[in-house]
Amino acid sequence: MDYQRKKKLTFSTIGLIFLFSGVEYAVILPTIWRYLQTLEAAPYFLGLALSAFSLSGLLSGPLFGYWSDRTRTTKKIILLCNLFEIIGNFMYFMGYSKWLLLSSRLLAGIGTGAGSSIFGFLTRSTAPKDRATVFAAVMACRQAGLLIGPAFNIFLRLCDFHIGPFIVNKYTAPGLFMFLLWILLQLAVVFMYWDLPPTERRKTDNISKRHEEENVPGPSKDEEEEVVEEEVVPLMTSQELVGSYGSVMTSSQCKNHKSDESNNLLSHSHLPLESPVTTATSELYSTFRNSSTCQELLREEVIVLLAAQFITLFNQTALETMVTPLTQKYFDFKELENSVMYCLGGVVVIAGFLLVHWLSRLFTERLVLAVGLTFCNISCIWCLIFLTNPMGSFSWQLAEFIIGVFLQALGLPFVAVAQVSLFSKVTSERTQGFSQGVRRSVGGLATILGPLWGGGLTEHMYIMVGVMVALLVLLSLMVAFSYNRLVEPTVEHTEGSEQSSSSSSCI
Repeated sequence: MDYQRKKKLTFSTIGLIFLFSGVEYAVILPTIWRYLQTLEAAPYFLGLALSAFSLSGLLSGPLFGYWSDRTRTTKKIILLCNLFEIIGNFMYFMGYSKWLLLSSRLLAGIGTGAGSSIFGFLTRSTAPKDRATVFAAVMACRQAGLLIGPAFNIFLRLCDFHIGPFIVNKYTAPGLFMFLLWILLQLAVVFMYWDLPPTERRKTDNISKRHEEENVPGPSKDEEEEVVEEEVVPLMTSQELVGSYGSVMTSSQCKNHKSDESNNLLSHSHLPLESPVTTATSELYSTFRNSSTCQELLREEVIVLLAAQFITLFNQTALETMVTPLTQKYFDFKELENSVMYCLGGVVVIAGFLLVHWLSRLFTERLVLAVGLTFCNISCIWCLIFLTNPMGSFSWQLAEFIIGVFLQALGLPFVAVAQVSLFSKVTSERTQGFSQGVRRSVGGLATILGPLWGGGLTEHMYIMVGVMVALLVLLSLMVAFSYNRLVEPTVEHTEGSEQSSSSSSCI
């Protein structure tokens, strides 16, 4: 099977993973409270069950990301994570006690840790110019799952039969349904997913194939030395290790630094790969690898993007928690009206992701991020003015509510795609899985705290929305002051740094 076909099947399988994760959220969330009530659970158990899912994902994401960085494989990790989803959803279907239900959500949440490995894989297997487009498509798949998920509840609520000792009703059916879906996805991963080589390795493979087609017996000594050097050069240069921005050395620029040393290297070409040069460079890489990763996550632009991840998800989940009590209080919405509202909101979000998918080809990610923050600021200020104490007729109040929700749903895809794409570019590709795990853990923390904030202050709307506006203003200022840094790192040569960079990264 050729590479392009493998790539299409692999990316399609990734889309299914995110689609099913959205379906699971949309299928289980509407019925889990009533399910817990049948098991005589206290009201606080709903918060425990929802938080357990986010908490286990928060902890497992960096671990699976680190694993994928070390092994450069993701297929085994996805299969393992899917296994947690399968077991967790089957336990949810069994439902003997509230503690079994809590444990089921805890296990299923571990399965979401595969997301960090997948984003790391996408970063390594896509070109930087295509990354925002790919991320937008993947995120749109999850939103599509959130959109179509409630439709499955239409027939799941009609279930009323037994499978052996297990009861299948409108509360347990979602667990059985997701159990079967994750089994199908497991088969799809086995037969339709490949660990594609990184983009740089593919370039090397293509050069080798061209040599073979031209009947060249092998690469020249210059090319051979160049390949060896590229294998042993650490990704982080000396400037990166001390925390400076934009010091990634490309192979062609490193080659220019090494031009004066090539004769010495060629004179030692008879030595094996385990030469003193290779050993010294490997020791240097192993010494600085962990410290450089920590310092990388503390860089200004990385902190800004992590703040964008936390604040936008915190505000989103707080608003989602506030919406249902608000519509019940002012509009007397029931389950049907709320389902229609969420469905229309999902349509707006998917349309936003498709718009970002197109705009990311024309504009930079930082500009897309700025546009998204503008929408979010307008939305929160609108909610602070009009929704904290609605006034006027019923139709005017409903119009105010629709405008606020529409602006929030429209701005979310811009911020989400831009910050994920930028984060993948300003962090090291070698540790992308771990870095994406940290990013998703920050988002997981936001999805735990956001509902707690929104749910606890439904009677104090000015405080709740006011803090959300303050957080967005703070994020906007951070992005404005760091705007010049929110780009893909480039080489910045200075006379003072050329010598040190050539001695540390171009040995």
